[in-house]
Amino acid sequence: MEPSFDNAVRFAQELIRLPSPSGGEEAVARRILQEMEALGFQEVRLDRAGNAIGVIPGTGAGPSILLNSHTDVVAAGDPAEWEHPPYDGVVADGFLHGRGAMDIKGPLALQTHAAALLAGQATGDVIVAHTVFEERGGLGMKVLLEDGSVSPDAVIIGESTHGDVCIGHRGRAEIEIALEGLAGHASAPERARNAISLLPPVLEVVAEITGDQPSDPVLGAASMVPTMIDVLPESRNVIPDRVVVTLDWRILPGVTREALVDRVRVALDAALDGRVPEGLSWSVEMATEHQECFTGLASEKNLLTPGFLMDAAHPVVEAAARAVGRREDPEGPAAVRPWTFATDGGWSCGVHGIPTIGFAPGEERHAHTNTERLDLAEAEWAFDRYPVLILAMQAALSTGS
Repeated sequence: MEPSFDNAVRFAQELIRLPSPSGGEEAVARRILQEMEALGFQEVRLDRAGNAIGVIPGTGAGPSILLNSHTDVVAAGDPAEWEHPPYDGVVADGFLHGRGAMDIKGPLALQTHAAALLAGQATGDVIVAHTVFEERGGLGMKVLLEDGSVSPDAVIIGESTHGDVCIGHRGRAEIEIALEGLAGHASAPERARNAISLLPPVLEVVAEITGDQPSDPVLGAASMVPTMIDVLPESRNVIPDRVVVTLDWRILPGVTREALVDRVRVALDAALDGRVPEGLSWSVEMATEHQECFTGLASEKNLLTPGFLMDAAHPVVEAAARAVGRREDPEGPAAVRPWTFATDGGWSCGVHGIPTIGFAPGEERHAHTNTERLDLAEAEWAFDRYPVLILAMQAALSTGS
């Protein structure tokens, strides 16, 4: 098979037709391996997490570049709310439509075919690794880099940038505040200890923390908001013995799990000192989730996605911006900015320190919505820029400028 934009679009349509929730990416991963083999990739394989990996070997010992997208997608919701069926991969009115069209099966297909164009041209290896569980905190990328089966010198993330070069984002953490009491029949409240009674002062503390967040000149301010209150048991005539408040915390790079938990715990301890009736208690923990890959690998993963930020003056960033240019102004460098959402770049750069940028077609506003679509004219432009971008990043890594 010849790598081309048209073939990449057809590949993307096939991938959209294979629903792939987190943990259910096997059909997509195996289809990616078939495409890699047909395009002449070497070392084509699945790793123990189910990440789909292939390599276009370099002509020498130049720096290696990792192209990364993810194989999982979020749920489609009610298909009747979509203009086109979410899993049909329809091309209409100049757009590719469907769940994953721009987040991220469209860019995934473009990256895979663009890498194949560089066979015999790139000085170092072009590694393509499409990872699992990105939508639930990045277990796939975490395993990929911790296992060391790939060791790239730089990473290009395929999350939508609308043709800009993205250099970072805030991280995300889920914190759980658990309030414990004693359940009882609602007709006899004196026999119970209602966990809900601790909720008002707890929410006051949350509001205080929310209003006191650090800020970064590029990434903006950290933010925290309560997003869910779970009450157990869920019966309306039972006094609950457990209430869990979930906090969604968008954090700046470098913040640790321990620091986040401690900040909430210390604030609650000060506010609730002497105010917790006998028989009631509270605790604060980082939320965890049991995640099981289709390969059988299982993990109790804490729900923290690291943030990261590249210096806009880093040689890789400057080379990327020059190479990409602007669709409307080919002579000018690409706009350089952060994403508003989190990506697997938090693992590659935020944790492992690998220079990481993002470049892909697509508008962020369509992500995770029933209007998800990929502008094919913009996608073709981005496809043409990818080989230039990869070679420019390899040159910058070789020379440091």
